[in-house]
Formats: sequence, C-alpha cells, structure tokens
Amino acid sequence: MGIISVDLFITLDGVYQAPGGPDEDREGGFEFGGWQAPYFDDESGEAIGAGIDRMDALLLGRKTYDIFAGYWPNQGDDPIAATFNALPKFVVSRSLTDPSWEGTTALSDVATDVHALKDRFDEIHVIGSGDLARALLEADLVDRLNLFLYPVTLGSGKHLFPGGAWAPLGFRLAEPPRAFPKGAIQLVYEPAGEPVTGVDISGA
Repeated sequence: MGIISVDLFITLDGVYQAPGGPDEDREGGFEFGGWQAPYFDDESGEAIGAGIDRMDALLLGRKTYDIFAGYWPNQGDDPIAATFNALPKFVVSRSLTDPSWEGTTALSDVATDVHALKDRFDEIHVIGSGDLARALLEADLVDRLNLFLYPVTLGSGKHLFPGGAWAPLGFRLAEPPRAFPKGAIQLVYEPAGEPVTGVDISGA
C-alpha cells in the first residue's frame, strides 16, 4: 500500500496561499504572492527537490492544478518541470472532464478514487491544494504531512486549518526537524488520531 504525502509551504500564521509568485493566486484580494522567495536557500531547495524526486504520482485540487497546468508545461528543460510533466497526474474535480495537461486523469470522488491510487503507486504527493488536503485528512487518507514552515506572518490568506471549521486531530513527529539557513524549518508529521487532553503535568 502506497502513501499520500501532503506537501505545503506555510507561514507561521498558517497561510499557504501563493508562495511562488505575485500573480499565482490573488483570490480574496491576496496581496502577498511570492512570500516564500526571501527565505529560499540551497539547502531547503535540495530538501524540496529530494521530495519531488521520490514522487510516483502527483495529486492536486482543481485550483492548484490549473496553476500548475498553466505553468510547468511551458518551462522548457527545467528539471522540476521535466519531473512534473512526466509523472502520472490526478486532479480531483467534479467539473473537469478533459484535463489539458498531458498525463492527467480527473477524479470525482475523494474517498473511493484516491484510496484506489494507494494500491497503484508507492508515493503520491499533494502539493498546495488546501481544500483537497483537508478532505483527505477527514477521510483518513493522509500518511504524511510535510510542512516547510517559514518565518513570516501575513495576517490574511488561505489557511490549511481555518478557525472553527476543523475537527481536532493529533499528529506525531515522523522525522527529525530540519532547519535551513534563512530560517525555514521542515516538519514531517503523521496523523495520530484524536488529541490527548486533560493530562496532568503538575507532578503532584
């Protein structure tokens, strides 16, 4: 059985929207597109690249898919583009029936269709796609939450876990944290069921 890894670039206040560029995603009037760039360094780039090299399939929500499909096929000999263009790709959408990005299959049912992918591929990665990531977590289909946490707060934007709209869930650290020269930290978690609360730590 394969695993599903949700890979996210995220700020200290939980925003994942448009890390890559100013016009990547302006939904909701977002004005901070490209916030990741000042914190990018060779070491974090190597860690991100290593994750991309492990991918056997790419699973995206519709909004992220549209962004990727409009960008990566046009990047020439870029090695990341070459990997993404060659990978089997899956997009979860009820309205998209004929994806334009070569090698893409549209899925309509998260629980059924995505579970079947785990029987076909060793490592399926979800990049961005916050709505899809939450749906996968709710369906108990996420095996790894791979966060690159950046030392910035934005105050607005799309949040992975919006307040008041998320059921409690515990996580356990799956790998030692990695810190990078410009302040980013890689945190890899596995879901661990419901949070444990009410533990007495007073020592009494």
